[in-house]
Amino acid sequence: MTPTATKRPVLLYTEQTPNPESLKFVTNRMLYNGTAEFKEEDFAREWSALAAELYDFPYVKKVYIANNYVTLTKEFNYSWDDVMLKLKEFIKNYLTEDKPIIKDGFAEEVARIEEERGVSYEYSEDDAEAVKQIKELIDTYVKPAVEMDGGNIEFKSFHEGIVTVIMQGSCSGCPSSTVTLKSGIESMLKRMMPQVKEVVQEMG
Repeated sequence: MTPTATKRPVLLYTEQTPNPESLKFVTNRMLYNGTAEFKEEDFAREWSALAAELYDFPYVKKVYIANNYVTLTKEFNYSWDDVMLKLKEFIKNYLTEDKPIIKDGFAEEVARIEEERGVSYEYSEDDAEAVKQIKELIDTYVKPAVEMDGGNIEFKSFHEGIVTVIMQGSCSGCPSSTVTLKSGIESMLKRMMPQVKEVVQEMG
């Protein structure tokens, strides 16, 4: 008798983020190798079946998918106590049925949009070495902490001592992310790199 392959059950739990409007739904499955932010419903419907169906809930304002978790930002007039279990159950069932998460070609499409908008790295040749160090410091020290909070940080530009970063997921528009940015990231970069004067964020 051949044993039937048993599917690994989907485990799902929630984690608070520094943003009271955002909640992180963490699972034991790899959802997407990278970061995918859906701030508009149309974009979600075009590229992610999971994000599209989450937008069917009236209280879902923003969907962010990365690695093994989904960070959801809700409309402020709803309470997590009322909606969290419904969302948890929906995500769990969705993953149990092995439905598609994100379409192939998504990363390339995002890169194309960013290039169109001019989000390609902006800095002069003279600053290339400094930029390399700044990006390394952000990737090594800042990114892992931000990811634990259900968000993401990307370097955007360096000009006349000012580092501009893009905050995504739960960190986008979160009051505490400004504090983190100033007290944490800015002070670290200034300490390690005297040419950095300030760190500012552009909303992702």
